Amino acid sequence: MTGRQITAGVDPGASAVKVAVASSCCGEEAEILGVAVERIRRRNVREVAAHAFEQACAAAGVEPGQLDYVASTGDGDSVERRTGHFYSMTTHARGALFLHPQTRAVLDIGALHARGIRVDARGRVLGHRMTSQCASGTGQFLENIARYLGVPLEDVGELSCSATRPEKVSGICAVLAETDVINMVSRGITTADILKGIHQSIAGRLVLLLRSIGADGMVMLTGGLARDAGMVAALRELVEEEQGRQRAAHLEIVSHPDSMLAGAIGAALLGAYRRRQLEQLGRTELVA
Repeated sequence: MTGRQITAGVDPGASAVKVAVASSCCGEEAEILGVAVERIRRRNVREVAAHAFEQACAAAGVEPGQLDYVASTGDGDSVERRTGHFYSMTTHARGALFLHPQTRAVLDIGALHARGIRVDARGRVLGHRMTSQCASGTGQFLENIARYLGVPLEDVGELSCSATRPEKVSGICAVLAETDVINMVSRGITTADILKGIHQSIAGRLVLLLRSIGADGMVMLTGGLARDAGMVAALRELVEEEQGRQRAAHLEIVSHPDSMLAGAIGAALLGAYRRRQLEQLGRTELVA
């Protein structure tokens, strides 16, 4: 049997680079040793990825040379130290299962797109679907609205949860939804009610996405919006409402403090698995 592996997963997304360093051994539960998240903010993605990688290694107390495997996912071309690459659907599925072992579907809500992924008990992808090119179901759309309203992104979720009379917006087109928001502001609608309406609009699109892949059971949220309490609340409310009035598959929406890191965690764990495979084959050179 092979020994314990120390691996890293690097997940460069549209708005941030996420890195996780893990220690794992065949037949034993893996341990996350260190993580890092760094916003890109119009900087060179390669430089951000390199800095986040160094931060995660420092947090884990390991030198980059001690790593047995460096797995990239997402925009892998921006990861200079990578040993191999994994598709983001696979890494999010594996990372979500690590964070919540009962996960049977993943809802990855990123800056530029949202994706529903149905998985089995081993984290194998059984089906998936992505939102259309329109941005109204993404983190970037919500960030643009928050900027227009003058609300720090970290305050959006709490404000949304305090709404009393949420105002509905267009759930089809980002441009129309932004026009709705401008009109609401001119009418004196409170910021909290506007944000809640935005969350409800996004939730409507995301639940349709989950239904389209046949999701059933625990749905793990990943990506940046998984940390938005208002988004989580809107999804749970809509699911409960649907299940109360029609025969729909039972969905349990869950999140985790490390949801944003699911892709990086999954990449690190899959990297350890691939390294063990190569060792068992007697391969000395690691090939992506």
